[in-house]
Amino acid sequence: MRGDIAARSNFSDFRSVSKSNDKHRLVVSYMSNGLVRLQASVIIVSMSFLCFSVRTHFQRFAPNHRWRSGIVLSSLFLGVLLSRAQEESSQNESEVRADVGQFYPGLQENADDRPGALSYLARDWDDREEWRLAGRAKMHELLAYDPPQGPLNPKIIETVPKDGFTRYRVRYSVTANRETEAFLLIPNGLKKPAPAVLAIHDHGGFYYFGKEKITETENPPGILTRFIERSYGGRTYADELARRGFVVLVPDGFYFGSQRIDADAVNGRFAGDLRDLEPEATRDDSIQRFNRFASSHETLMAKTIFTAGATWPGILFQGDRASIDYLLTRPEVDGNRIGCMGLSIGGFRSAHLTGLDSRIKAAVVAGWMTSYGSLLKNHLRSHTWMIYVPGQLQHLDLPDVASLNAPRPLMVINCLQDRLFTLEGMQDAEKKLAAIYDKMDARDQFLCRYYDVPHSLNKEMQDNAIDWLTRWLKPGESEE
Repeated sequence: MRGDIAARSNFSDFRSVSKSNDKHRLVVSYMSNGLVRLQASVIIVSMSFLCFSVRTHFQRFAPNHRWRSGIVLSSLFLGVLLSRAQEESSQNESEVRADVGQFYPGLQENADDRPGALSYLARDWDDREEWRLAGRAKMHELLAYDPPQGPLNPKIIETVPKDGFTRYRVRYSVTANRETEAFLLIPNGLKKPAPAVLAIHDHGGFYYFGKEKITETENPPGILTRFIERSYGGRTYADELARRGFVVLVPDGFYFGSQRIDADAVNGRFAGDLRDLEPEATRDDSIQRFNRFASSHETLMAKTIFTAGATWPGILFQGDRASIDYLLTRPEVDGNRIGCMGLSIGGFRSAHLTGLDSRIKAAVVAGWMTSYGSLLKNHLRSHTWMIYVPGQLQHLDLPDVASLNAPRPLMVINCLQDRLFTLEGMQDAEKKLAAIYDKMDARDQFLCRYYDVPHSLNKEMQDNAIDWLTRWLKPGESEE
């Protein structure tokens, strides 16, 4: 495999040793960091004294200016390096400490004691379908969002010919009172219904756009182009799926793009900064300012959603399932061959869509597959309010939810340089999913790959993901 690391059961020994020696490692780490800081401080002081002595010596006996400057600059450079080492040591020590201080051990113990009673590994289930229905019913209860439904009322509001496909901008209802927009990409020359993929956009702190982050658009602002380059290697994967023969639907999620919060409708004490935007501000400035506002407003949105008796994931997932409803109205789509794919919170949504909706026949989860317990110490700081489902862990961890559609094909893509998760958490999730597929005698229908990159879905990773979907949704046409 190119650019990836196979991670299988060889990590299990490491995990058991790591957990059993956790307290010992914390003490040793703390002591080591303290010693390194002390050593670095002593060396920096010594180097400073040395610099002074050398400078004095050469001023007296070697008046050549370049010699003196070279010695002093070299010494100062070494001092800077040592100072940075001291700072990194201090940062490492801070990571040993939990984000919630002395409350962490009790909370971690609570998480570790959750039995995961509806996991497929919790016991031997006599009826697999009974297990699946029980897990989905529990998640539906916990997600706590079941809004009034109405007709989809679909509309095509823009048509743009592209290379190899046509892009439609469509609008349809996701609830009786709320609509979304989506890009619908239909390959040219279809002679019969084709497989379809729901391409789910990321979070990325970029709320102004949704579907545009993974679909090519004309004259994009620079801030969007840079985001696509950083997150997707410069290639919008929805277009690539369409060029390879998939019908693709790319909807805006709740709070993004066409569903982003309307600043004009928000209490002025929160949105005043947006309303006072300077006339000479560039489009990039305006978008960046909106993203900052939407990010800061997430906490109040979450409070309001929870107090209303709902959950943010429940709202997101319900919208994704409504998008499947829309796909099934299209004559170009083979309803027996629908998949889903996403990066980051798009991967989180893909994991839940495949777990909760039997209409999904194959899925790719990129950049969001971990055990929840592994996030508690110091990784929740990096995550959005859009992931929290109170009470879930005692029934199902994240890999358990994704497994509710097993043994249907599932590919997980992890990034070794991803700071949003611990490596142990990603490996634990992989181990659980592999064990579930093994128990179902379907090991070849689960694949987990690791790439030595930061949180992203570059071209190589996209190609591997599309190959996976091709293998299962377009049998006989696989490029692997």
